[in-house]
Amino acid sequence: MMCAAHAGGDTLVVDHAKAPGEKIRISGGGRCNFTNLYAQPANYLSSNPHFCKSAMARYTQWDFIALVDRHGIAWHEKTLGQLFCDGSAKQIVAMLVDELKGAGADLWLQTKIEGVSHSGDTFTLSLLKEGKPQNVTCRNLVLATGGKSIPKMGASGLAYDIARQFDLPVTDTRPGLVPFTFPEGRFSSLAGVSLPARLSNTAASFDEALLFTHRGLSGPAVLQLSSYWREGEEITANLAPQMDLFSLLRAQRQEAGKRAVSTELARHLPARLVDYLKEVLAPTHDLSARLADQSDTALQALCNQLTDWHLTPGGTEGYRTAEVTLGGIDTDALSSKTMEAKSRPGLYAIGEAVDVTGWLGGYNFQWAWASGHAAGTAIAATR
Repeated sequence: MMCAAHAGGDTLVVDHAKAPGEKIRISGGGRCNFTNLYAQPANYLSSNPHFCKSAMARYTQWDFIALVDRHGIAWHEKTLGQLFCDGSAKQIVAMLVDELKGAGADLWLQTKIEGVSHSGDTFTLSLLKEGKPQNVTCRNLVLATGGKSIPKMGASGLAYDIARQFDLPVTDTRPGLVPFTFPEGRFSSLAGVSLPARLSNTAASFDEALLFTHRGLSGPAVLQLSSYWREGEEITANLAPQMDLFSLLRAQRQEAGKRAVSTELARHLPARLVDYLKEVLAPTHDLSARLADQSDTALQALCNQLTDWHLTPGGTEGYRTAEVTLGGIDTDALSSKTMEAKSRPGLYAIGEAVDVTGWLGGYNFQWAWASGHAAGTAIAATR
């Protein structure tokens, strides 16, 4: 829709769904985290980290915010630069539809692509529009169908299939921004417990909320790190990144030495988590012992385990719950300025279909807006 709004008249958007922008509608808890104040190329993963720079420099978060303001959509910053609608994500969808139609473009819903062919300078799409066969020809074809994430909404690898058909390479894909799973319900007793944490591996580190689930670990810190994680890799969790836990326990030892270590820990960590840690740490630390009986060495060793907890996820929840797909159409095959395929004039790829993946927090939407603008303006310039 963003691309069509800038490409202008004689542009057709084909969508298999019953309503436009379904992933927008469900995003941000229904309020759409539509961009991020701090969006910059460093917040994106790609085999070519420089690829996104051109499009993002020419259509920034401020440009999209200005568009939102022109449509009178109220918004607010939630945290870490994340911008949400005060009202509903449907306002962003309506805005894009208005922009699309205002530019003279058209939108076909409940339309399935059965096949794509190319002859000369023309692409031919075989479609099923509301169940009826129909062919459409065009000079420019834009792949904007996203990745494999959330298949229950109809997500598939269609963009990759079409890209390969026209000899565009596709990098390995995997789920991103996705919860970790652990075997044997390791954290099931903690399901619903949340706390600020720092999740790290050898590639990245994130300070955000950690959420324990029946299946494993979730929450913003986990989702962020998952994009940098590979199967079988160890991660570390700091359960007290915002405090000097050793100094706090040491001071409390003087003031309330008769209390159990677990009692004092529960002042700083969720009580259910402390109960769980009693069992996990039992081989090395007796959390039911009196605080006064703990030496500095023992307290430091305990704090080290709580701030450098080593874990190895069994896997992730996969595309079923992943917010994005890592990898995609190889950026080496595309122009970073126009998003057009270098070897196939008239064929473009934008958004999540391309090997550019943003952090959690509005970054992937900003890439969608920026890459859509790049392709749309390039197409408009050829008319």
